[in-house]
Amino acid sequence: MADHGDPISYLILDVGTPCYTSDDQLVGTVKRVLAVPEDDIYDGLILNTDEGERFIDADHATKLYEHGVVLDVSADQLHHLPSPSANPPALEVQPDDVVKHSFGEELGDHLRKAWDRISGNY
Repeated sequence: MADHGDPISYLILDVGTPCYTSDDQLVGTVKRVLAVPEDDIYDGLILNTDEGERFIDADHATKLYEHGVVLDVSADQLHHLPSPSANPPALEVQPDDVVKHSFGEELGDHLRKAWDRISGNY
């Protein structure tokens, strides 16, 4: 196996870093690191390969080194990696999500509050 240098963090992984399969075959380069550094979230990589761009999840791209990334997939498995796609939109709570829609929901809340006061759980 080639010497890829010292282990590094995804925070300093450079675009253009060579990527190797678990059987040590060069398969492409890092095009983009998918991460949210402020929250210390590393989601994966987008690779430039001969077959086009490919997404690899962070769980399969954890061996990051100064001079290379070693994936835990073989060259044969690499062909099955998906092309990158847009992230789904973030879900947010809307006002209608917290509004009581029926009398039963409001009555239940009132009864719980009354029981909490009677039982001393307030």
